[in-house]
Amino acid sequence: MIEFMHHVQLAMPVNGEDRARAFYVDVLGFEEVEKPDILKDRGGVWFTRAGIDLHLGVEEPFIPAKKAHPAFGVASLDEAIQHLQNRKVAYRRDIDLPTIRRIYIDDPFENRIELLELLR
Repeated sequence: MIEFMHHVQLAMPVNGEDRARAFYVDVLGFEEVEKPDILKDRGGVWFTRAGIDLHLGVEEPFIPAKKAHPAFGVASLDEAIQHLQNRKVAYRRDIDLPTIRRIYIDDPFENRIELLELLR
């Protein structure tokens, strides 16, 4: 039945677009995508990178996702950690799985994001 994933959506508070851009573009390297005109009045911001479409939509009242999360793959977790440290972004280690090393970070709205490296 399911054929592909179109996008991942996370929630953000009202007027959080600039903070979202600073994090998702400047820290994680996403590129902003212009929202369709018909949706612009709703607020929020859309991004893309490496075939991943990520939408941040305004939610009121806003409650950050502390458990549910997207998991983004990186080529090297050590390099990703160094990149985060250079930008003063805190991270949390977790138990590695047999084929995955991983950490968690929070976006500016405290939504949880997993960064993982597949072990070969």
